[in-house]
Amino acid sequence: MTREKIYDVIRDVFAQPHLVLEDATTASDVEGWDSFNHMNLVMRLEEEFSISFATEEIGCLANVGDLVKAVLAKKGADKK
Repeated sequence: MTREKIYDVIRDVFAQPHLVLEDATTASDVEGWDSFNHMNLVMRLEEEFSISFATEEIGCLANVGDLVKAVLAKKGADKK
């Protein structure tokens, strides 16, 4: 699993295939990234990577870097 696969999910959720993403990218940087679509993104990542986020974790995802770290950490935890 790579960072790029996570980026692909983000691009797909927001229907922006050429969206440039960086760790510092926030919801305010992406057209259509509101609270509703944030939940859509989280659910899609959960489905894509077979992970689950607790409600309190979702609120701590301030930017794309946080999202990537959280997904990678959860996938790493699955391997232990």
